[in-house]
Amino acid sequence: MSESRTDAAPPGGIDYIAEERSPRFTELKRRQRSFVFPMAIAFLVWYFTFVLLSSFAPAFMATPVWGNINVGLLLGLGQFVTTFAITMGYVAYANRKLDPIAAEIREDLESKESGQNGVSA
Repeated sequence: MSESRTDAAPPGGIDYIAEERSPRFTELKRRQRSFVFPMAIAFLVWYFTFVLLSSFAPAFMATPVWGNINVGLLLGLGQFVTTFAITMGYVAYANRKLDPIAAEIREDLESKESGQNGVSA
C-alpha cells in the first residue's frame, strides 16, 4: 500500500525544485540577499559598538549633551531609530525590486497550476 516517490514533482505537477533553480528565482534571492546581508552586518557592527562603548567607555557614554540627556541615551535611542529606518528601507526596496519578480513567479506558477487542474482526470 505504501508507495515510494523519488521524483521531485508529482506526475503532471509543478517541479518546485526546478523553479527554485530558475534564473528568475535565483535573481530574486540574489537581490534579497544583497540588501539583507549588508544591512544585517552594518546593524550588528553598530549594535556591538554601542554595547562595547557602554561596557568600556562609561565616561564617554555619560558625557552630557543637553540637560540630563547624555551620549549613551542618544546612542541607545539611535538603535531604535536605526531599526525602524532599516525596516522602512527594506519595505521600499522590496516593493521596488523584489515584489515585481515575486509576482511574476507567482503568476507563472498559478497559471501552470490552473492549467494542470483542468487536465487531470
